Formats: sequence, structure tokens, C-alpha cells
Amino acid sequence: MNDFIQEFTFNPFSENTFVVWNGANECVIIDPGMSNRYEQQELVAFLDANELTPVALINTHCHIDHVLGNAFVYDKWGLKPIMHLDAMQTLLTATRSAEMFGINYDPSPKPTAFLKEGDMFALGDMKFQVLLVPGHAPGHIALYLESAGVVFAGDVLFLGSIGRTDLPGCDAKQLVHSIQEKMYALPDETVVYCGHGPETTIGHEKKSNPFVRPGFSVLL
Repeated sequence: MNDFIQEFTFNPFSENTFVVWNGANECVIIDPGMSNRYEQQELVAFLDANELTPVALINTHCHIDHVLGNAFVYDKWGLKPIMHLDAMQTLLTATRSAEMFGINYDPSPKPTAFLKEGDMFALGDMKFQVLLVPGHAPGHIALYLESAGVVFAGDVLFLGSIGRTDLPGCDAKQLVHSIQEKMYALPDETVVYCGHGPETTIGHEKKSNPFVRPGFSVLL
């Protein structure tokens, strides 16, 4: 783990929430998944202990496990989520998803700003390139920080696996295309911070991922 990235694993889905900060102690919260006050307190305690000021909240996508903490972040720091416009359709069904899984959910505030393919999101002197990588969810984005050689991939690519494609709005062929054309186009040494489970690297997945290899996939 880089010394400017902190990972938390929250909620019943073991979702990874990330805090990334710059030299001015400004931070972005990526996919806040806090589902109870203990998880909320864990995040706040870390930010307070390191004197970090949240200045942005980004959702890679809007499945319920990745947006459970949106309302808390808004109530605590006044930050509305930033996401791709196409992710809105999933966000609007989050309450129903929470009911289906029996999870308490305070509805997320609606975003007032959106990210699209090719945008550069700036956190001070840190520049995140936005990659549109749908397939697991509509409007799914990844955040590539070239200067540090890392990408925050949400639920697109995992260590030895890929995102589910059996949920509403999923598309298996689209996911494979996103991985082959966007994720595998990154340098092999790029560290992939995943929405669930441990990190991996692009090179490792290109060589050994059983679901998607460069140029072809067992899914097709």
C-alpha cells in the first residue's frame, strides 16, 4: 500500500473504501461503503489522526455496497458524490437494493457534477485520469493515477477474477472489452486497487487471469 493511500474494508459485502491524499493533506474518498456507526467512526478517526480534509467523494459505480456511506460523507463534510452520468440509473435503485439485502441505507444525495471518459480529476497536483469501463455496472469508471502507477478499478478487475455480470445493467461482452481495451492498456507494473479483495497488478492479470486474457476471453 502506498503511503498516500488508505484502504478500509466495510459492510457485509467486504467492500474496499479508499482514501487518497496529497501533500496539502487534502483527500478524496472513493466508494465510501460504511454501513454502521462503527465503520463511520473508523473512517473519521483515521482522517482526524492524520489531519486530512476531505474535498471530494467519487463513486466508481453505484451498486449498493459502494454508496452506503455517501449520505454520511455528505452530512459530515458536505460532499456530494461525483460519478459518471450513466451511473445515475443504478444510484436511483439503491434504496430498493438495500431493502432486498436487508441493509440500512440513508439515501445518497444526488450528484451535481459528473465525470466522463478522458477527464482529468485533480486533487491538488495529483491528476487522476478517468477511464470509462462499463460492463459490471452502467457508467462504471476507473481512476488512473499515472504519476504513482496505480488505478482504482472498482469492481471491474480483481486478483484472478473480474466483476459480476449477472446483475441488472451488466453486460459480459462489454466488461471484457473494458478490461482488454482500457485496463490492459495500462503499464504492466500498474497496481490495481480493487473494490473487493487484495490489490493486484495489470501485468499479473494479463498473464494469469482465467476470465480475460489480452485479445480473447473464455467468456466469449
